[in-house]
Amino acid sequence: MPLEPFNGGTPLTMGVELELQLVSFSDYDLTASSPDLLHLLARKPFPGNVTPEITESMIEINSDVHTKHSELLAQLHQVRDTLVTAGEQLNIGIAGGGTHPFQKWVERRIFEKPRFKQVSQLYGYLAKQFTVFGQHVHIGCANGDDALFLLHSLSRYLPHFIALSASSPFVQGGDTLFNSARLNSVFAFPMSGRAPFLLSWDEFEHSYFAKMEHTGVIKSMKDFYWDIRPKPEYGTIELRVCDTPLTVERAAALACYLQALCAYLLERKEEPPAEDDYLVYNYNRFQACRFGLDGTVVHPKTYESLSLREDILTTLRKMDPYAEKLGGTAALNHLMQVTHMGSDAQYLRDQFNVSGSVEGIVDAAVRRFRGRM
Repeated sequence: MPLEPFNGGTPLTMGVELELQLVSFSDYDLTASSPDLLHLLARKPFPGNVTPEITESMIEINSDVHTKHSELLAQLHQVRDTLVTAGEQLNIGIAGGGTHPFQKWVERRIFEKPRFKQVSQLYGYLAKQFTVFGQHVHIGCANGDDALFLLHSLSRYLPHFIALSASSPFVQGGDTLFNSARLNSVFAFPMSGRAPFLLSWDEFEHSYFAKMEHTGVIKSMKDFYWDIRPKPEYGTIELRVCDTPLTVERAAALACYLQALCAYLLERKEEPPAEDDYLVYNYNRFQACRFGLDGTVVHPKTYESLSLREDILTTLRKMDPYAEKLGGTAALNHLMQVTHMGSDAQYLRDQFNVSGSVEGIVDAAVRRFRGRM
């Protein structure tokens, strides 16, 4: 199927997708309850959109298209409250977090949907192991060339989003020593990583996508698991590196940070993106996943080593006027606090130290999602 035209629209609009955990209140393990939950939610209007994910222990929610932080956050509050109420009727908890701390992939069930079955047959155990939970953020672009420009310009800032959203330190009952272990599951897929360095949509469509389609390896943009990918049908770029935060407040703040960054980058005040920017890409991404806010990154233009925490703080201050113009000042203030006080990964480790059990981590995550901690 040929690549559809880039459906450009209003720049800097934003939308959020959140993959969420469904946990049993009896033992705090994941529970295959998405069919029952989706059936219950279908009985009345939902404030956004809710869909199944690849295994029955997770769901995905989508916000509407927004321009302001306050509007996005208000809808995410409605979504959260609707999910929590429905979950309580089924005796299940809803939680954020990039990984469940002790679930076993072999116990997961693939959701009955043709695409999910196809993915499972192709990737084997990787499909069930993909029971991990991410936040995706869409930003509207005027045209395909702007989308590719932003996609590559943002590569220098991806470690910020990994570190600020990090919420997956535990896997299979143990501390991985990573702040975001979730991305290690994503990296296992052959079409993951970063997009090819092309800045012309015409070239991307005809010289790259058409060739990839001809190989038979891919059929649509959905087959690419890139860290950032263009979504021509929506007229957006989609940032995919974030763990699902423990709260909707953080999810909204991350979206607005990306919105402000895109507004800044579109002024083209920085040196333009180049292929050589990717020389340090994997190293910087690893630093953010492994060490979170305490990581060290290499600037792709100057090769200067930077404290990731200080680089985030410097950039947040630089984005202040853009966020103010877009109505996102509160969002950046929230992320300032995160940068000073620690990420969700640190919070989960603290909860483990307090409770002494991985079940205690899940209990804390469920209560935090509800807004009760």
